Formats: sequence, structure tokens, C-alpha cells
Amino acid sequence: MEDEDDPVVEEIPVYLTKALAENLYVLQYPHKSASSTFDDGQVVNCCVKPINQQIKVDYALNTASKNYDTFKGEQLALAADGKQRDKGQKLTFRSGTMDKQSFLSTKPIDDVSRYLVCVLQDGEMHATPLKGIGLMRQMFSYFDKQDKRTKAEQKAEQDADGGAADEEEELKQVTVKFARQENEKVRKAREKSFNYLSKLEAEEPWCETFWHEKTSATAELERQKLVSSGGASGRFETDNAALNVKPVEYMDMLISKEKTDRNIDSLLPSRVICMHKLKQLPLQEQLKVILTDAKVITSQQILELLPDRTLAPEKVRRLLPQVGWLIRGNWVVQSEHIYPDGSVSGTNGVAAEQMRKARDYIMFRFTKCDKLERQQLVATTQLPAEEIREILCTIAKLNPADRTWSMLLPPNEGFQCVDEQEISDRQGAFWTARSDKFNEMERNSSGSGGSGAGASTSKRIRKRSTRDS
Repeated sequence: MEDEDDPVVEEIPVYLTKALAENLYVLQYPHKSASSTFDDGQVVNCCVKPINQQIKVDYALNTASKNYDTFKGEQLALAADGKQRDKGQKLTFRSGTMDKQSFLSTKPIDDVSRYLVCVLQDGEMHATPLKGIGLMRQMFSYFDKQDKRTKAEQKAEQDADGGAADEEEELKQVTVKFARQENEKVRKAREKSFNYLSKLEAEEPWCETFWHEKTSATAELERQKLVSSGGASGRFETDNAALNVKPVEYMDMLISKEKTDRNIDSLLPSRVICMHKLKQLPLQEQLKVILTDAKVITSQQILELLPDRTLAPEKVRRLLPQVGWLIRGNWVVQSEHIYPDGSVSGTNGVAAEQMRKARDYIMFRFTKCDKLERQQLVATTQLPAEEIREILCTIAKLNPADRTWSMLLPPNEGFQCVDEQEISDRQGAFWTARSDKFNEMERNSSGSGGSGAGASTSKRIRKRSTRDS
């Protein structure tokens, strides 16, 4: 530690205060630049929806400014409220011109438990948890009021001109529908839908609130609640005792693994496991996941991908043959892990047993030669070409020059250690024992091909016509 080039310059104590934890919100204005803020803006109205955590703020516009278009402002006010106004109608712009701009908040994230507002004072950091974050976006509700009033006026004119009230109403058949009884799963899905949430937001009434300027005494008193009252006086011994934990335990308290895994799983593709969950699996399951995702991989790469780097290589090599095959120095996952019992292929729905048999034959051929032809594999395995391509894509790559397939990684036999050489010899004996079955597959394919050719030739012989006789 004495030889470090980056010494500790200052230690800052951090205190947690919860005086405003249940009422502290951060309002962000994403469409405003750093120079164009609302710090000195005049708020003419402010209201909230506590349940849905919505905030609406109206800022006054300087109608006396030389940059303000008075004619356009009056037009917008007239279009929103109309010429003939009802006594009970609440005006959008009371002055007869557009004299304010409204902002409505939206929630960018639901869970704000990891966010704090910190204040640095007298060499101490005071942190307060947030209740919510609101993105303030400008509202254009006056355009909606104009469209709604225009449609209502057009409908009234059509009803007046149509004379439909004088005619007898035409009888119409009415179908009665009864609401289905929904179960718990359907009810939860309905309550998460956009229409349901929008309806709840619309039904909750707005609550008028008081807006205090940032220079007011009330605002200053609220700001003081962001600072802990104890400070460096030593009254936090009881609270600090809860923080006397190891660094790893403290990080686990800050970041919940359960929440992290759930959030990551929603972003990952199917059959992909995050590193947190991989670490919790047994070593054999970890090896199976790594071999499945990597397709073709060396022993050294497997050791580098394991979450626990302190594992002995001998222990890993003892478990590898239980989940994978060592093909010419590279590891490939066994077929039963790609096509488990009861599953089918993703292309034509071929049974798992046939897919495993074909994949084992392809790996057997790769132990003998570097390149394979797909048409020959189709003829031997009697599977559609699409299924053979699906298998090849898990362990091989296509060579565009000669349209052959070779392993994803080149042979690695020259770099094998003693343990890997023993594993290769044992697995080589296994492939030799199965070679009779694979040779029988090749003989059957050649025999069926010959009989098929003879059958097709016999079909081409036409019966001699007897019309000339």
C-alpha cells in the first residue's frame, strides 16, 4: 500500500437521513438545455395525483416580452376555449391569450430504491432515499380541447340538418353478452395492461398543492431536512453499527441479486444464463451451460469462463467428459444436452432421438476428417437438409469456396496436456465401438440409393404402343 501511486487524499463520512424519504421527488426536464431552466420561473398552478405519482406544473409565460407573438397567443386561446363559453367551463387561458405552459410528469423507472439525493456539507455527505423520479414533458392539452369541441359542433350540426329526430327509430337487434368469470392469472394480466393503468390514472382526481419559491423560508426549512441533525457529534453510533459488515456483504445489501437476476433475465435471449445464476449452479451444470453456449471451445477457454477461477484444472477435466466430447482437441457438448428426451427439432419437428443419432454421426465423421459435405450427410442420416444444417451450425462453419463444412475451431491436438490425451484416448475407444453402427448407416444409405435409382429407371420404360399394329 505504501508504494501506490494513487494515495487516499480525503475520507468523507456518509450519513443517511430519512426525514424526506417518503416525500422526496426529483423532477427532470429532458427537453430543456442547461442554460434554459425553470429556476426563476413563476409557477401559477401545481397539482399532484398521489397514488399514481403524477405531477402537473404550469409556468407563466412573459406575454410582455418582445419575443412573444400576441396574435398567435390569442388565436391559441380562442381555439382552445371557443368564442361562446359556458359559465361553468374552466378556461384554459383566463387572460384570453396563451399565458402559460403546462408540464406533466411520467415515470421513467418504477423502482427508485437505489437512487439517493446527496448533500455535501462541512466535509460530510448526507444521503436521502428518493420516493420517485418524474420526467416533466410539456402538455398540449389545448389542442385536444380544440379537437373535441370541433367534433362536438360538427355532430350537433349533422343532427340538426339530418332531421333524424322526426323519423321513427329503426328497430335494431340487441345481443346480450355476459361477462366471463376471470381467474387470478387473467385478472393480474388485465391489471398490468396499458388500458387498465390509463383508466386508473384518469379516474384519480388532481389534488391542488402549494408551490413555495426556492428562496422562501418554507423551502429553506425543507432543504435543512436533507442534512442529518447529528453530523459529526457522534450521535450515529447506533446507526453506524449496522454498517460494520464486510465489503462483499455490504454490496449484497446495496444490490439485491434477486432483483439483478430478474432484470437481466428479461433482457437476455432464451436459453442464456447470466453470470450471477451461473455461479450458483453446480460445477457440472456450469460446464454444460458453457459448452452449449460456446458450441466449440478449448479447455483453457473453459477455465477462463468459469466464475470460480480458483478451481483446480484437474477437477474440471474430470467432470468435462460427463457433459462433452473432446473432438480433435476441442470440446463439444454432448447431443443429449442439445436434444433432450421429449424435444423436437426447431425446423421440421424431428424427434430428439433421430437428431441425436444424426449429430453423433456428424461428430464421429469429424474425428476422421476435416471437412464434410452436407448432401452426403443427408443421404446417410435420411434427415432433411434443413435439419442437417441446424446440426452443423452448432459445431461447424460453411466454407464458401467448396461448399463444405469444417469445425468452428481448427484441430488442437498438438496442445493437449496429459489428462486431455487420456480423455481423448478413452473417447476414441467409444467412437470405435460405435463405428460399426455408423458404417451400417452408410451401407444402408448406399443400398437404398441404388434401389431407388433402379426403381426410377424402371418407371421411365414406356409401354410399347399397339396403335400401329
